[in-house]
Amino acid sequence: MASLPLFFHEAPMPLHGKVSLDEDTARHVVQVLRMQQGENLRLTDGKGTVATVSISATAKKKCEVTVDNIVFHEKPTVGLHLAVGFTKNTSRNEWLLEKATELGVRTIIPLSTARTEKERIRHDRWKGILVSAMLQSQQYYLPELTEPQPIKSLIDRYKDMPQKLIGHCIEDKERIPLPKILQAGSDAIILIGPEGDFTAEEVTLCEQAGFSGISLVSQRLRTETAAMMVCAYFNTINNETA
Repeated sequence: MASLPLFFHEAPMPLHGKVSLDEDTARHVVQVLRMQQGENLRLTDGKGTVATVSISATAKKKCEVTVDNIVFHEKPTVGLHLAVGFTKNTSRNEWLLEKATELGVRTIIPLSTARTEKERIRHDRWKGILVSAMLQSQQYYLPELTEPQPIKSLIDRYKDMPQKLIGHCIEDKERIPLPKILQAGSDAIILIGPEGDFTAEEVTLCEQAGFSGISLVSQRLRTETAAMMVCAYFNTINNETA
């Protein structure tokens, strides 16, 4: 039996209470899926709560549901915090957001570096992409999307992270292949540089704060490709031990 359709709903969902869906969700339920009174769907708040609800009333752009059951899903025991020097290419940035979410990243941190392009962070649009990817991949936790952060602030925020890694292409600095250093079973913060890479000074600053340099493959990768390799590998080794 196919699973019930899943939608995002941030507002409280009291058991046996009535909930009005937002206009976009209501339109999709009523006009696209053509669901009727009495049919069931699921709602998640992106924080682990999943409610099974039944449609109690519909209109063209409105849908009211009754909360029949609530289940809380525990957050995955380990998480990847991905810090990225986003490019000025909007479509590539949005692709990265979508795929990182599908791969279960916990936090996405736009990095402000010496070579970062001044991409305008469209927070509402980016959040919408994260929500869509979370629902598409049938997950119940929405990644945290932070405001842009300089490296110094990030170092302080994640100073106690068990695994701290930085991907760069500076040949005269130590770099360890990702599979040899990233361990399953504990959280990690991984920095991926912008087009043009981190500066030597930025890498040194991270090394002094306990970050280890990593290499990925022999080819020179675009920012979003490198980020995807990191997300996929973290997801793979931790699912293997789940």
